[in-house]
Order: sequence, then structure tokens, then C-alpha cells
Amino acid sequence: MSPNRSRKHLVVLPEDKANQEIVNGFFLHPSLRRNVFQVLSPAGGWTAVLKKFEDSHLPKLRKYKEMRSLLLVDFDRNEQRLDHIKRQIPDDVTKRVFVLGVWSEPEDLKSSLDKRQSLEDLGRVLSNECAEDSSNLWSHELLNNNADEVQRLLTDVKPFLFKR
Repeated sequence: MSPNRSRKHLVVLPEDKANQEIVNGFFLHPSLRRNVFQVLSPAGGWTAVLKKFEDSHLPKLRKYKEMRSLLLVDFDRNEQRLDHIKRQIPDDVTKRVFVLGVWSEPEDLKSSLDKRQSLEDLGRVLSNECAEDSSNLWSHELLNNNADEVQRLLTDVKPFLFKR
């Protein structure tokens, strides 16, 4: 189901299937409003995320002022990746675009934790932490690169994403 474009909503563009599994787990949280977010199909790489953002998301962000966009990418331990991606986001929409991802790859995060947990399970843990304002998993060495962006995202999105 697509969200109502005249109301605040979040559109998530995952890089790959692993990121999609995490975000699918995140959106299983029982306090989430189901009609305010949409998870798109994996783009097929972080450069493909940027291309889809430019070709499809950017025009929609400019047309629908209540739309927020989350680009979910692997950072592949590249310290310049976030800056490179952020430079591709025009100033007029930058406050409504967020970039998150595992410092290396989601599979590395999974293997560093309880291997019996699925990527979807990790997404559930992350959503619980967002709902409860805690940051155990978010503080993990492969996720702590997101600290500022998670805070910015939650400040903007949490009020309409989670039921009170």
C-alpha cells in the first residue's frame, strides 16, 4: 500500500536484499503506523540507489513536501561514501533525505552478533530501540556511524511513524 502523499510519509530505498530484510524487520514493530511508509525494491548497489534517487525520488520530493526519503546503503568501510552521497542531495530537499547503513555490510553485522538472528530480527531490535529511545544495537561498531543521522531521522520521522 502506498502512503497518502499529502501527509507526512517515509519512502525507503534499500541498496540490496540484505538491507531490505533489515528494514522489513524494522517495519514489523507493533507501534508503527502502516500507512505512512513504503519500502521499495532493492536498487542493486549504492550507486544505483543514487541513480534512483536522482531519477525518481528527487522529483517526488520536490512535488510532495510531506515526503521523506531514506536511502539505505552499505558503507563498505568507505569513509567518504556518506559525504559523497550527501553531496548528491540538493539543498532544497536535504532536510527530508536521510542516509543510513551498516559500516561494512549487513551480513558482517549479523555474523558479529548472534548468528541465529536473521537480518529481519536485527531490524526488529533496531525499531524497538527507536521506539524506546535506546541505542544498544545502534551503538554497535558497525552501526555507530549512523548516530547523527539516526537522531536527525527520529526527530523528523518518529512523531508520525510511531503511534503514541
